[in-house]
Amino acid sequence: MPVAVVTDSTAYLPSSAPASMAVVPLTVVVNGVEGYEGVDVTPAEVARALRAKRVNVSTSRPSPAAFAAVYRRLLDGEATGVVSVHLSAELSGTVDAARLAATEVGSRVAVVDAKSTGMGLGFPALAAHAAAARGEDLDGVSQAALDAVARTSTFFYVDTLEFLRRGGRINAASALLGTALSVKPILHVVDGAIVMRDKVRTASRGLARLVDLALDAAGDADVDVAVHHLDGAERAGQMASTLADRLGPRLHDCYVTEIGAAVAAHVGPGLASVVVHRRS
Repeated sequence: MPVAVVTDSTAYLPSSAPASMAVVPLTVVVNGVEGYEGVDVTPAEVARALRAKRVNVSTSRPSPAAFAAVYRRLLDGEATGVVSVHLSAELSGTVDAARLAATEVGSRVAVVDAKSTGMGLGFPALAAHAAAARGEDLDGVSQAALDAVARTSTFFYVDTLEFLRRGGRINAASALLGTALSVKPILHVVDGAIVMRDKVRTASRGLARLVDLALDAAGDADVDVAVHHLDGAERAGQMASTLADRLGPRLHDCYVTEIGAAVAAHVGPGLASVVVHRRS
């Protein structure tokens, strides 16, 4: 009897991800109208709303009751346990909601903080699913997710820090610095929090720097890579191609996916991101 794996909608998994992985959606609110990420609200809608500036966009975590319902459904079926892997507690209350639900449901549910989002969350969730498919028990599946968290690095470029500042994901001083110097920020997720990594003057330099940072993070390891974008598929494809050329046979899986509405609401149009998962 397998351990089931649950994640949330900010993992932005590739289309090839296992259909058996349960995904709990966050809520996105555009001008007072609520919708589930990936179901009711698209990233394109959020990008348009953010460009309009007068439109209010916000997000909220899934409720503990939503998680509890998923856990009970899986445990009432064939699952012997559930490992629930979610975006950083520094960025969202989603992990807290999952933990509250796990406390209610019982000891057969383990919650893992992926300390990132996007495929920084997706790679640990996929690692947990692979461990479950191998027949690992609850502890083994949880450990597989935690090991993947430790081997995953997330970098991203944004045109402006303003949207992160509005949402409280980066402090006002950092946002002011970026505006005052008219720089393009390169950010890094460190232990679940967003920190400034570099500052560049142009978007093209930002994208080139992302490639360099990804190569540094890969080191000599065999890796999987994800390139995320918001309304920028062409340049994301170019970055993926460059990384494939420079990593060569050490690159195994390479995914290009658009981020969803929940993260789009906090980063704004122009995002590009690279996530590197070292296989060992």
